[in-house]
Amino acid sequence: MDNYPNMPGFRPGSPETSQQAAESVAQAAISREAMALALIRANAANGCTADEVANTYEWERYSSRPRLSGLKAQGKIVDSGKRRKAVSGRSQAVWVLPEYGPPPPPDAQGDLLKDAA
Repeated sequence: MDNYPNMPGFRPGSPETSQQAAESVAQAAISREAMALALIRANAANGCTADEVANTYEWERYSSRPRLSGLKAQGKIVDSGKRRKAVSGRSQAVWVLPEYGPPPPPDAQGDLLKDAA
């Protein structure tokens, strides 16, 4: 299963149980990623933290983080640069769709203009 971030994965050489675990959660992970993305999309520029996603869907707090990591790796969400307090009292990243995120660095914008020419 070398499909990460599109599917949960495991490291080469992992025990067979790790491979089986990744395969067993694959469909649930895809569904949860879609749910998390829908919530982030619905919140537009306000975005969501991992805890907010978990609270909305009544998931265990730790279960939303891998879904957000997968969405980030796919380029579907970005860190807005904003932070909100988590249940733990620590700050969490606020995730948004790319169009609501910070602008790319100036050199990246130049690369985009070169590609458009």
